[in-house]
Amino acid sequence: MTTSAPRPLLPLEEALARLAAGSAPHRITATEQVSTFDALGRVLAADVTSLLDVPPADNTAMDGYALRTADVPAPGAELPVSQRIPAGVVGRPLAPGSAARIFTGAQVPPGADAVVMQEQCEALAEPAGTHSADAPALGRVRVNVKPAVGQWIRRRGEDVRQGAVVLARGRRLDAAALGLAASVGAASLTVVRRPRVALFSTGDELRMPGEPLPPGAIYNSNRFTLRGLAQAAGCEVLDFGIVPDRLDATRAALRRAAAECDLIVTSGGVSVGEEDHLKAAAAAEGQVEQWQVAMKPGKPLAFGTIRRGPGDGRGAAGVGGAAGQALLVGLPGNPVSSFVTFVLCVAPVLRVLQGRPPAGPRPLVLTAAFDWPRPDRRREFLRVRRNEDGALELFANQSSGVLTSAVWADGLVDNPAGQAIARGDAVRYLPLAELIGG
Repeated sequence: MTTSAPRPLLPLEEALARLAAGSAPHRITATEQVSTFDALGRVLAADVTSLLDVPPADNTAMDGYALRTADVPAPGAELPVSQRIPAGVVGRPLAPGSAARIFTGAQVPPGADAVVMQEQCEALAEPAGTHSADAPALGRVRVNVKPAVGQWIRRRGEDVRQGAVVLARGRRLDAAALGLAASVGAASLTVVRRPRVALFSTGDELRMPGEPLPPGAIYNSNRFTLRGLAQAAGCEVLDFGIVPDRLDATRAALRRAAAECDLIVTSGGVSVGEEDHLKAAAAAEGQVEQWQVAMKPGKPLAFGTIRRGPGDGRGAAGVGGAAGQALLVGLPGNPVSSFVTFVLCVAPVLRVLQGRPPAGPRPLVLTAAFDWPRPDRRREFLRVRRNEDGALELFANQSSGVLTSAVWADGLVDNPAGQAIARGDAVRYLPLAELIGG
């Protein structure tokens, strides 16, 4: 009796390249207009161009006094205060030999060439009888420094010039980007339609929280984890629940999901057991490849497409030449394997679908505050978190079934295959917040 040699493991870089190439034809082309106020996490489908200079006029960066530097040849010069200019008020041209009381953000009056902060000035009372009803008393100011031309003045357009592209197509909008869009007058933004992601889990052993838990059953944590990850990535999620471990049920679930979604993400059913039906179901409803990826946690990964039937796909319009198919990614069933494989393998697919580069965050080089003397032959992603010194601590139990490790961690150490780690070594750290939301 002969046995076939085990299939070589697929390097993670090659798996990611195949995922990106296979996803590219399915890029979402449908766009929509949304209020800038509600665009957090969306991906721009068109450049944002400034409608104006920012700032729109010279203004002061400080509370203080606007003046002509020629009127203050030396510290201690005194000037009458001719006007008061709060933010939102346009002052009069500055009379020679006078100063204007001015507040942060207010336009600098014509004629002034510097602002002196109020801490470097001393307000003085105007001598009696030196003002009239037409010229209210604003006092005088003693300037205790010799000002330089241009100091504390923010020049018109020094941040943004009218017509400049301030946010490029393909950018995922964070809070700072929304503020910048608003600052250039963009009341609404053209964004890519959200990816529609279908989720379902396979397994007769799965139960939902709140249901009785008979012997041999487990609660379906993956349904909650994957839904949260997809939502954090900016997706619209359709949940198709728990699918029985039967070929016909798995095929039916794939057909329903493909009719409505761009991407189907499953957990479980991608191993080689007799009760793992995803590969056969996907082959019957489309095409699929089943990989053994050289990563830990994780290893089994399915990738392919599911056909839409006649009349299907109306809800997934805008996916270009691939409108007749939905993408499929099958994840392993162990909770941490499913979690890690999503952030490393599914997140790049979602980026490609939205017209973004597939690459995630660049790793940081940080110091290990732990020993890892027995590395695996696969590339490992260890759950770690930064301590108060900025070094990385390791969760004690790195099993793929211990979801506590993913809750405790704030990142992953990307450890090459076969490489031991000693306390004090430099390691590659991937922040989970950037892997999930970037």
